[in-house]
Amino acid sequence: MRNTLIIIFAALTFMGCGKIEGVVPSVPVNFRASKTDPRLAALNSAGGSVVISGYGVAGLLLYRQADGTYSCYDRCSSYQPEKLCAVSPDATGFTATDPCSGAKFSLSDGSPVKAPAVKSLRAYTVNVSNFEIFVSN
Repeated sequence: MRNTLIIIFAALTFMGCGKIEGVVPSVPVNFRASKTDPRLAALNSAGGSVVISGYGVAGLLLYRQADGTYSCYDRCSSYQPEKLCAVSPDATGFTATDPCSGAKFSLSDGSPVKAPAVKSLRAYTVNVSNFEIFVSN
């Protein structure tokens, strides 16, 4: 009985040590910009979105909600994130598309709206003052 428990414990230990797949890596994000920064001009109206390179895994996608609040997502698609496919905002202003798989994500909450994706985009915290937008995790 004791040997059986040791074998089961050892098997569970080794099976649980695999690489985690299908997860967008967590990397430090600290983006700060003035609200008057020309790169953020599209955020002056509801439904506007901008892409910021050099932050997160595949860049940031900032979106201004209808109520005036902001959301920010990593552009790395949650579908097969190991491919590092960067989603791009669609002309509709409501979704972003993964060019590798065709998956679509809602810009209002990052959730998948078209298969094959089943996980939401990685979201970041957005803090806004009178003069700045700050994105972090």
